[in-house]
Amino acid sequence: MWRALASNMLTVLAVGLFLLAGVILWGKSQYVAEGPLENAICLQVKSGSNMTRVSRDLEAAGAVSSGALFRIGARYSEKAPQLKAGSYLVKEGASMEGIIDQITRGGASTCGTEIVYRIGVNKLQVEVRELDPTTEQFVELVEFDPSAGEAPEIYAEKRDQRDTRYRLALAEGVTSWQVVEGLKAWDVLSGEVSQLPAEGMLAPDSYEVQQGENRDEILAEMQEKQTLRINAAWEARQGDLPIETREELLILASIIEKETGVPEERGQVASVFVNRLERGMRLQTDPTVIYGVTKGQGVLGRGLRQSELRKVTPWNTYVIDGLPPTPIANPGLASLEAAANPDTTNFVFFVADGTGGHAFAETLEEHNRNVAKWREIEAQQQGN
Repeated sequence: MWRALASNMLTVLAVGLFLLAGVILWGKSQYVAEGPLENAICLQVKSGSNMTRVSRDLEAAGAVSSGALFRIGARYSEKAPQLKAGSYLVKEGASMEGIIDQITRGGASTCGTEIVYRIGVNKLQVEVRELDPTTEQFVELVEFDPSAGEAPEIYAEKRDQRDTRYRLALAEGVTSWQVVEGLKAWDVLSGEVSQLPAEGMLAPDSYEVQQGENRDEILAEMQEKQTLRINAAWEARQGDLPIETREELLILASIIEKETGVPEERGQVASVFVNRLERGMRLQTDPTVIYGVTKGQGVLGRGLRQSELRKVTPWNTYVIDGLPPTPIANPGLASLEAAANPDTTNFVFFVADGTGGHAFAETLEEHNRNVAKWREIEAQQQGN
């Protein structure tokens, strides 16, 4: 009898273990399988939250099939204590495993509100925007000039939210003075700027920053990136350029940057200046004259006067030979590459063509015709 009872118990135990193994395998397959979410959502994990609250939110949004299984997976993967506050873009079909990895990995928000602070050549601009999880496109909430008065209420509201992200956008062609003044004016940052960075040594780009981040540290990151760009452009340069140092490459790139905003023109503009340097011709470029007037501290805001075109300054390329002694702005990567590898042309002149671009010429006669056309366009624009 005892032998039969023991046999039956072993059978029950074996069946139980078999069923348990099946449940475990099913649970694991559900944990790693594609989830039921049909449209992406922005999951908000508040400070002090836990996996129980998160699982309930996910269940309510239709992102997981079982909150209990989600919690068990978080516990057995030993990731439950690593939960980070933030806003997370959970994409359609995301697995439980993927969601847990996302909300415990680093705490960096991937959706929700982003404040973009733009330092441009002509103005500062702040944009408050939110990511639409369905389209994965940003929707603008408000845009304003921070120097024009009190900021909108929504800016202060979103700025004080824990999961708001911050981005600094630096335009190509801004001066180092403009960058420093812009950073000083942004109330999200901290610390004093210890010194004005050298002109041209800040990389125009988009930078993710943290609330309270030190201004000097941000400037150091910009300088490090620009140094890498300059070195890369220098190493990849053409072998017969009339420039001898990285500094001269940077100066030339800054002039190219200020002369054209048309990407496909940069190589041609670069070729004009290279051809002039090779022929011993003065560069005769207005942006260098403007820099001699403003020293990079703001925008001139008017046309150049004849007296300014004739005035001797270290940057006035109408009266000095060769390149000016310093860059006149912070050039972007494309202008550095154009300076290092200009197009091969015989152009030595260019003038605005009325479309936002330029008309290029090999001879003075051809250039004078282009100038006459531009004067006609200017007269028509003024008449309208």
